Amino acid sequence: MYYEIFSIIAPVFVCAFIGFIWVKLGQTFAADFASKIIVYISTPCLIFSTFMEVDIDRSAFLNLLLAAVLTTLCSGLIAWPVLKILKQDLYAFLPSQIFPNCGNMGLPLCLLAFGEEGLALGITFFTINAVSHFSVGASISAGQLSFKNLLKNPIFVAVLITLIMVFNGIKSPVWLYNSTELLGGISIPMMLIALGVSLAQFKISSLKLSLALSIFRLVTGFVVGVGITLLLGLEGAARGVVILQSTMPIAVFAYLFASQNNRRPDEVAGTVVISTILSFLTLPLLLLYILP
Repeated sequence: MYYEIFSIIAPVFVCAFIGFIWVKLGQTFAADFASKIIVYISTPCLIFSTFMEVDIDRSAFLNLLLAAVLTTLCSGLIAWPVLKILKQDLYAFLPSQIFPNCGNMGLPLCLLAFGEEGLALGITFFTINAVSHFSVGASISAGQLSFKNLLKNPIFVAVLITLIMVFNGIKSPVWLYNSTELLGGISIPMMLIALGVSLAQFKISSLKLSLALSIFRLVTGFVVGVGITLLLGLEGAARGVVILQSTMPIAVFAYLFASQNNRRPDEVAGTVVISTILSFLTLPLLLLYILP
């Protein structure tokens, strides 16, 4: 069991470490270009090719969608009053507490822990997270509600097209599937390398605050994830994916939105770094809990 856990964690750590060392050695990394490749090309292709290949029961798919929505809502309902009591900036820190890093870290772990089924279920959870983050999360950070950019989000568009095809039994042409599978294959390693690059570039400006918010994110995510799986009666890979995705650290996009809107970006960056480090340290225990 311990070797299995190590085999799951090691590839994630190695890929992220490559990005970290790459920057520390003074090499250049076009972060903006990599981010656009991930968001606009590789991730939509990964979503399409995965659902074209893996046959997931419709009820299981809908349960994952519901679980993702509920974990998002519960995380927000818990974080909002706590941040208010602590007199912290809601615009800066609420999005980071609601939306975990389901992409860069979550998807690779779902794949390595539960195989292709886990990846498909992880993508289902990630889709709700990404759509909510780019709409609600971005609106909270900006201080005004706006959904106009949602329809321009390629991940959202890819999901709509894919679900229409899957639920209507429409098969993808072989050439299209092969193309999207090839392009989608670069998504996960690119996500992890980009995560390592971000960790190398971010600085911690307030250790005490960043540590407290990081621990709060991980603990809240775990408690909410376990609670939702019990509420919905999820088992097997579905249970593992929900708990795993819910317990991921703070997403890099939380920093990007904070930076765009000048919402204490240095402190948000600190929470990204510390929560990710803590997540690497706690992953063995988490996997020991969720693996069959």
